[in-house]
Amino acid sequence: MVYTHKSPALLVIGIVILAWGWLNQTGSMDGLQAWLQPGAYKEQKQAVEKHQAAEKAAVEKAAAEGKPAPEAKAMKPGKFDAVKASQAQLSYIVGGLFALVGLLIMVWKPKEGSLDYYIGIVPGIAFIVVIAFAVRWMLDPIFANWGKAAQPTLGWNFASIFNLNYVVLGIVLGIIIVNLLRIPAWAANGVRTARFFLKTGVILLGTLYSAAELVQLGLLSIVLIGIFVLGSVGLVLLIGPRINATNSMTGVLSAGVGVCGVSASVAAAPVVQAKAVDIAYTIGTILLWGVLCMFIFPTVGHLLNMGPVQFGAWAGTGILNSAQVAGAALAFDPKGIETLKVAEIFNITRVLFLPLIVVWLAAWYVKREVGAEKVDLGKVLVAKFPVFVIGFILMFAASSAGLFAPAGHYQGKYFSSTEIKEDKLLKEKELTALQSALPKARNDAEKKALDDLIANKKVMTREQDNTLRSVAKIEGLDKGAADALGAAHKAAWHSSKTIGAYRDWIAWLFAIGLTGLGMQITAKSLKQAGGKPLIIGSAVGLIKALGSLVVVLLFVREFV
Repeated sequence: MVYTHKSPALLVIGIVILAWGWLNQTGSMDGLQAWLQPGAYKEQKQAVEKHQAAEKAAVEKAAAEGKPAPEAKAMKPGKFDAVKASQAQLSYIVGGLFALVGLLIMVWKPKEGSLDYYIGIVPGIAFIVVIAFAVRWMLDPIFANWGKAAQPTLGWNFASIFNLNYVVLGIVLGIIIVNLLRIPAWAANGVRTARFFLKTGVILLGTLYSAAELVQLGLLSIVLIGIFVLGSVGLVLLIGPRINATNSMTGVLSAGVGVCGVSASVAAAPVVQAKAVDIAYTIGTILLWGVLCMFIFPTVGHLLNMGPVQFGAWAGTGILNSAQVAGAALAFDPKGIETLKVAEIFNITRVLFLPLIVVWLAAWYVKREVGAEKVDLGKVLVAKFPVFVIGFILMFAASSAGLFAPAGHYQGKYFSSTEIKEDKLLKEKELTALQSALPKARNDAEKKALDDLIANKKVMTREQDNTLRSVAKIEGLDKGAADALGAAHKAAWHSSKTIGAYRDWIAWLFAIGLTGLGMQITAKSLKQAGGKPLIIGSAVGLIKALGSLVVVLLFVREFV
């Protein structure tokens, strides 16, 4: 069988992507980009105006003093320019590659073999990629802007609440294409490779977390999340087979309901050989429950007079989807961030259970695959354990060992006093504000931490940083002192460039993979799936929400 189709489609896609890169590089798309990225554009415009004003003042001062005009200082690229530059660079690389392969297809006479297969899937991959580009570079910011614009009228950001980001939009657009427009023949083979991108993205997810985070997150979140993550996964695995749900559907639903929604579902899908329809129904169940919980949880929290710690712990444990955890926390306490901070601590802890759940599901699926026969599970696991899961675990171990950032990092953020630049040291005005705050120190440790900060103009140790964060919460503390403490804390924490790059690649891999996944979800397959995922997800989601509420009300005050 010959896989390569003689079609100019790939060459056209390559040229279109290259054109987008060139238009961004030349500034021809600045008007559109300013509309798509209003925050970045406004920030950079203000920075330019401030820089120009400073340059003008320096020239006027030199003229008044009879000195030669100083040399103009070049500005660092702003966020707006960085967005355009990154799009141009990626467009040149990807577009150039597609254009070259497209030219090869036009002049090459394909023959059966591995070369034909690999070249034959490139047009389909390009089809997914160009749609993913459009979703992430255009649709995602468009919906984000619409959500913000409608917030004053609606009272809530519909784009954020309904998860209208590049992930969901990519899936929805893929579903629309396959059901209404159909997949072109030249792209059919490549579209089937979407899972490769998802598996690669899952491997790189391991770089975002380290075992050191478990110490920072605290015993409370680990115990509470452990009980409900493992309990929810186990409950789904128990209920699924009893109502004749397929093993693949049960497995992927257990990860989504138990861990962290869409990401966990995607991570577990290859392990249990889940079909596109399994993932679609799981995501639908999770998003439906997340939206309902986001409205119900804050109301219940206020009725029960829950505090920020209690509600944050409940939302971070009981709500299935990560995005709605943040939405519920902000709905409960829209003027502060204490509730959100607690909720996110629990949410991150949930994600840290992902490797364990994936291994569990691999063992569970392999065992059920062989039926009632007694087998050596260890040997079967070695033979059938997915390579990408091993990759995820290895990346997680490497991250914990400090390969991508210092071992004590927190999702790529790490403490370092030596890396604080001169311009980030506290200024005299800030030091004066801290001097006035000294009498408010509640103990010798807080006083010493403030004295050391004033003497060094920067935070020197992690222990000192923790003490000063406590000082910043003292009631009645002067705003200037609080701002100085915040600036010192921020300057001491740095972002790993390696992990930052991994984040970008992970986002693209999931954007491409999930767009392709959407193209495999047809109306016919959805009709054949039935409503079992919704029944299971609703039952377990309700038990999880009510159970975590009871536990939080009974025990969280004793821990905190």
